[in-house]
Amino acid sequence: MSADFESYEQDFAVLTADITGRIGKVPKLVGDEKKQMVANVEKQLEEARELLEQMELEVREIPPQSRGMYSNRMRSYKQEMGKLEADFKRSRIAYSDEVRNELLGDDGNSSENQRAHLLDNTERLERSSRRLEAGYQIAVETEQIGQEMLENLSHDREKIQRARERLRETDANLGKSSRILTGMLRR
Repeated sequence: MSADFESYEQDFAVLTADITGRIGKVPKLVGDEKKQMVANVEKQLEEARELLEQMELEVREIPPQSRGMYSNRMRSYKQEMGKLEADFKRSRIAYSDEVRNELLGDDGNSSENQRAHLLDNTERLERSSRRLEAGYQIAVETEQIGQEMLENLSHDREKIQRARERLRETDANLGKSSRILTGMLRR
């Protein structure tokens, strides 16, 4: 099962590298070449999504003991895919702005700067949200571990108290036995 997953991983890596290269070229191209490149990138992004789905199916079939490592890798691939889609969206926005500017004869630098600034802020917010979510998950896991430790300590305390009680009973019985034996010796 992991061999299929690794094969999909390799395909995904090659595909994302190609997509990244093409996304970088989109703003530099003109006219039909640019339209062709945008269509190709859209097709490749769809292929990458399908590869991610196949990888997810493979992860579900992996035994639970080793599934964690693959799940972490899947999360990073999904994040990478999200970044690629965001980059592509930015390059398309630049592309659509250029087309609009060509048609209207408008340079539109201020709106482009505002849009870029807005995209940067949105990306920062998303990163902060992911960090907060990761921190929350760690806090929840820490709380669960602490709760389990408290339960274990409580059980250990009960065991120690029962053992101490048995020791007191044994001590009392030994004292009683000692008195009886002493009485028997005197007789």
